[in-house]
Amino acid sequence: MRQVLKQWVDPFIVALVATMVLGLVVPVPAEAQRVVDAVADVAVAVLFLVYGMRLSTTEVWAGLKNVRLQGGILASTYVVFPLVGLAVSWAVTPLVGAPLAAGILFLSLLPSTVQSSVAFTSVARGNIAGAICGATVSNVVGMVVTPLLVLWFMSSSGATGGLSGLRDVLVHLLAPFVVGQLLQPFVGRWVRARRWLTLSVDRGTILIVVFGAVAAATSAGVWAGISAWTIVALVGISALILVVMLAVTWWGGAGLRLGVEDRIALLMCGSKKSLATGLPMAAVLFPVAVAGTVAVPVIVFHQLQLIVCAVLARRLALRDAA
Repeated sequence: MRQVLKQWVDPFIVALVATMVLGLVVPVPAEAQRVVDAVADVAVAVLFLVYGMRLSTTEVWAGLKNVRLQGGILASTYVVFPLVGLAVSWAVTPLVGAPLAAGILFLSLLPSTVQSSVAFTSVARGNIAGAICGATVSNVVGMVVTPLLVLWFMSSSGATGGLSGLRDVLVHLLAPFVVGQLLQPFVGRWVRARRWLTLSVDRGTILIVVFGAVAAATSAGVWAGISAWTIVALVGISALILVVMLAVTWWGGAGLRLGVEDRIALLMCGSKKSLATGLPMAAVLFPVAVAGTVAVPVIVFHQLQLIVCAVLARRLALRDAA
């Protein structure tokens, strides 16, 4: 029995679910929420500092020049995902209503996540350098492409480009990574010899970010006007979209003749959408009365993708043993 539990029950998944439940049931005052957000920002910066120290510069350049991988990530994020989102939002409008269906479409137009995509790629022993380059380029491109896609698909108005999101990517992600790269010749070998350090930072950062996002949504009353049935329906719809995109990215990577490590990077980057970018963009691109409802599918999908990809990353990390 103990061996079965050890094989199928991952302590990290248990911790992730417990963190989500904690964010839902424990009220977090506004001042405490600001502290949690600040801690999350620091954790993400430390995560990318460690990645910068761990990866050799040649690995980073190889990831950036991997045209098939980077093209696959961009195509998944801004071509395949929007087409899937457009079809699903049209099909489920009678089920969840037009506002939430619009949120599903908006979700599909967002950039990929950065921190969780890279963290799960690391846990799964994929191409970390390729994931960092792909997810970062996705976010930078998304500052322009996402508002344009919203204007095109959703007939919205007032998109201003989301420069604050670009600033956050530069300050919280790229700058620590560059500093880590500058330190890499001196400390890289020491960091690479201690994989537990990267793994601990990976998982700790994910737990902090998840708690902050769920607690913020709870404090903002996002769930107050949404029935339990609607949440269940959104979880089911999100699961369908996620399964489709996981299949497209994994088997698409095989079609592109990518190696296993590159396919993992494509799987983790091409199947995800960014909550950190999505919520600020919703506030900019939609009226206040609409932004809150549009954000709900983004929040639901974000939590589901973390749980599913955590399980996948764990299983992929054990592939040699299997």
